[in-house]
Amino acid sequence: MKTQQNIIDFAGKDFLLSEPFQNKTTLLSNNQIAEKLLDFTIEATNASHVLWIKEISDMTLASALARGTGISGRSPELLEEKIKKGEAIIAFATDGRWAGFSFISSWDNGQFVSNSGLIVAPEFRHTGLAKKIKRKIFELSRQKYPDARIFSLTTGLAVMKMNHELGFEPATYSELTTDDVFWEGCKSCINCPILMSKERKNCLCTAMVYNPKHTI
Repeated sequence: MKTQQNIIDFAGKDFLLSEPFQNKTTLLSNNQIAEKLLDFTIEATNASHVLWIKEISDMTLASALARGTGISGRSPELLEEKIKKGEAIIAFATDGRWAGFSFISSWDNGQFVSNSGLIVAPEFRHTGLAKKIKRKIFELSRQKYPDARIFSLTTGLAVMKMNHELGFEPATYSELTTDDVFWEGCKSCINCPILMSKERKNCLCTAMVYNPKHTI
């Protein structure tokens, strides 16, 4: 039976609090626990992972409501397509629990690729898992679309930092895909009225782009 978890903003800052006067035994125990939590299986998806669609979809919606900004909804149909095509990354804890997810989409005949839907289950946030998934989805994007510009839209500072470490640079919305299907996906985001009022030229999300030509 699943228990309800408190929702924590996975894109927020980490505040590491240490207890004073800890002895060495306690510190060792805490380090061992942390080491165990960081031991995840992170892999490209296949058809066997479709059974996790509802949990991923529900957690994405819950995070969007908790944050009040930034995350657009993902339909089960879209998630199923990405999972079956191997255009997603999924993570599991050592005990088999689902831990995280992200997917990619191509636009303008493969000229652009978006990294989207990064979500980590509440009990595994602040363990470094989001960063690991981000790197894996980036590697998958480069593997499948080596010549494409990879872009990301986010309001989360942590995601911006991860993008920067991978070589992403801030960009204007005019540097992103013009594919209407991509922008249709923003309609489920709470900030969509702002995006539409600015004729898709700006919004609360920060745009970042990785251009493979800049790495040559």
